[in-house]
Amino acid sequence: MEYWVLSDIGCVRTSNQDACAVEGLDKNTLLCVVCDGMGGAKSGDVASSLAVDVFTQEVKMSFKADMDGDTIDQMLRNALKLANFTVYDQSRQFEEFFGMGTTLVAALVQSKGTTVLNVGDSRAYRISSDGITQITVDHSLVQLMLDRGELTPEQARNYPGKNYITRAVGTESMTEGDIFHEKLERGTYLLLCSDGLTNLLDDQEILFEVIHGADKQACCQTLVDIAKRRGAPDNVTCVLVAL
Repeated sequence: MEYWVLSDIGCVRTSNQDACAVEGLDKNTLLCVVCDGMGGAKSGDVASSLAVDVFTQEVKMSFKADMDGDTIDQMLRNALKLANFTVYDQSRQFEEFFGMGTTLVAALVQSKGTTVLNVGDSRAYRISSDGITQITVDHSLVQLMLDRGELTPEQARNYPGKNYITRAVGTESMTEGDIFHEKLERGTYLLLCSDGLTNLLDDQEILFEVIHGADKQACCQTLVDIAKRRGAPDNVTCVLVAL
């Protein structure tokens, strides 16, 4: 497996509230995490960084190569629980951090299968020459309205409340993540990203750049550059894994 990581402040923000990490747990396993913080510049930074650090360290300490799928699921849920408690606890202890929170999307990538967990509207995509598929489902007002048939996908892209998320890490004492299982074949890519990317590029644009970009680090840069040419009002982060 190979991977490429890029996070950019964008064109408007004065700080980068996104955080990300990729860790090799063994020669056949990668852990990838992307978080998009909220709650003001300073506390957004704290929330996303805390969530990434705590989640990653908990998985690193718990992971064993012979884990089965159910055990991996529980390990990721436990890591999310600890990350959520840590961010929430900090927000309650320090006035300047009150109300902070973060999205989280994580993937444990192995040749035998990939497990994805998400909270909020940072996303995971499966990408191949056959097309692009969004693995995760956003926890957002817009997604609820889409599910109810109140918005079309085209209307959703420009809906004024599109940044309102219905679930986050650290805003409540407990949170739940959704888990997805994917069998990713050789030649398939996994993309984790914040909404700073997906708010400005549609799925087909992402597919084109990933499949046709010769250099994948340059591909990540190209995705970010397109977002910045369109104004990039938010931070932009992407993690791309090639199997």
